[in-house]
Amino acid sequence: MKMKIRQFYRNTHEKYQSSKLYKIFNHPMTFLFPYILLFFLIILLPTLISAVLSTTYFNTIQAPTFRSFKNFVDLFTFDTVFLQKGIPNTFKYAIIVGSFGYILSFLLAWLLAQVTPRIRTIYTLCIYSPSITGPVMMGVVWKVLFSGDQAGYINYTLLELGFIKEPIQFLQNPNLLFPIVIIIGLWGSAGLGFLAMLAGLLNIDRSLYEAAYIDGIKNRWQEIFYITIPSMKPQMLFGAVMAIVGAFNVSGVATALSGGQTPPQYAGWMIMDHALDFGFIRYEMGYASAVTVILFAIVIIFNRISYRLFGEND
Repeated sequence: MKMKIRQFYRNTHEKYQSSKLYKIFNHPMTFLFPYILLFFLIILLPTLISAVLSTTYFNTIQAPTFRSFKNFVDLFTFDTVFLQKGIPNTFKYAIIVGSFGYILSFLLAWLLAQVTPRIRTIYTLCIYSPSITGPVMMGVVWKVLFSGDQAGYINYTLLELGFIKEPIQFLQNPNLLFPIVIIIGLWGSAGLGFLAMLAGLLNIDRSLYEAAYIDGIKNRWQEIFYITIPSMKPQMLFGAVMAIVGAFNVSGVATALSGGQTPPQYAGWMIMDHALDFGFIRYEMGYASAVTVILFAIVIIFNRISYRLFGEND
């Protein structure tokens, strides 16, 4: 009886292996199809739709009307808020928070790699947790610190110490609001890139350091530049890409801090704020799509620079 069952199983298995169904289910594309489908639906399709809508006038009620490149012409000729506030503020934020936040993430990861695993776990959680808080939520938390009345922690401290006689309006002063946005950005800059760098540091072969010291490396700075960074180029590239995307996509922080639909004199107004303003407040989806297309092109350019710096040369 057992022999018959085994024979039946073998015959059935051989028929299944020779069938088309077996070839389909064991083809590599079958395993990749769910990821390809999700990439198409979540990333590629919205990007294509945005690019198409950028050439139209679309108010979400009527059918889109083709305008060719008029949205882009208006964006760079008539939109003074975009040209004078959105682009300069975004580039300033990206240069300061993107670059310094990236360096800070690497230094923090390097310092944590030197301590014991138990302490490293605690500090990693503390450093990473601000990055998983949304920008609007961060603005609410920091709003208590920089509140313009006596209840604000900074104003209360300065009044008690006698440094000021009346509260400073941190969040309503355009000259102070944008620096506060940058401080908040630096505070939450240690995100996924920081974790990737920490993982890369912990997986470097320690024998490389021993060989380097034999070859003439004399201090930790030389160790970092000649051994550490070249040994973790993929993690450095990932961290750079995440820093660039995060810096250029920030939005809503200045608005949440100031408490209005737009911050005072558009201080801290970013390109993404401009797109959200036209898309979900004015319902000009075509114009908002044109803004996002410009932002997408900027991010692609900076990502290519990152690949040149940290990509593999092979």
